[in-house]
Amino acid sequence: MSKGFRDLIVWQRAMDLAVKAYKLTGSFPASQRYSLADQLQRAAASVPANIAEGKGRVHTGDYLRHLAIARGSLAEADTFVELAARLEFCEADRARELWNEIQQLGRMLNSLMKKIREGDARKPQPEKQDKPSRKTSS
Repeated sequence: MSKGFRDLIVWQRAMDLAVKAYKLTGSFPASQRYSLADQLQRAAASVPANIAEGKGRVHTGDYLRHLAIARGSLAEADTFVELAARLEFCEADRARELWNEIQQLGRMLNSLMKKIREGDARKPQPEKQDKPSRKTSS
């Protein structure tokens, strides 16, 4: 039986990242609660959500598309953490910890995508049938 999304280590790590991102935004100024903090939270939460949604899809192409969206959300979260650090909304050490996790999670997503593509390539493909020849009348 196929494993569910909760069994995926990449999903578990993405959930941990989302929790840490939410906690990091707690140190942001109140004026950022509905702007940068909200954007970082949404991007971080989108990563495990898209992994889960992709895993729940029937077709491999859908799964890969959702993993690619998760990877994009991860890059978005990375950008928001960088901006927060540059604006000194958080401690550099906490930002660096999140960056390291983002990089590691990105490698995990890339590895999973590669594994899925390779597995899909190994599946037996239906044989092509020759098209029946058309008889033309002269």
